[in-house]
Amino acid sequence: MSSSAQKYDVFQAIADPTRREVLKLLAEKEMPISEITSHFRVTRTAIAKHLHILSEAELVSGRKTGREKRYRLHPEPLAELHEWLSYYEQFWNNKLSMLKHLVEEPNENEK
Repeated sequence: MSSSAQKYDVFQAIADPTRREVLKLLAEKEMPISEITSHFRVTRTAIAKHLHILSEAELVSGRKTGREKRYRLHPEPLAELHEWLSYYEQFWNNKLSMLKHLVEEPNENEK
């Protein structure tokens, strides 16, 4: 599969900090690319590439309004990410609880 035909998934899409920040901006409101670009120190072309990847992952969509294209967030695919992270959150909570128990448990030699 060539790189131009690559289909991005949610995990690839959020791997980049700029794309995560774009998602945060679009969570607040729908925006044209010019307004999104104004929040970054990169070119409009770079933001367009990030938006393309986010679109491929179905996290954002664009619609034409007059002469501009406005982008909006579609958070539904983030549910997959939430499920994946929930497993590891539970895993670490269990490990930390076990560690707390070991640390707070009176040492047998101290009795």
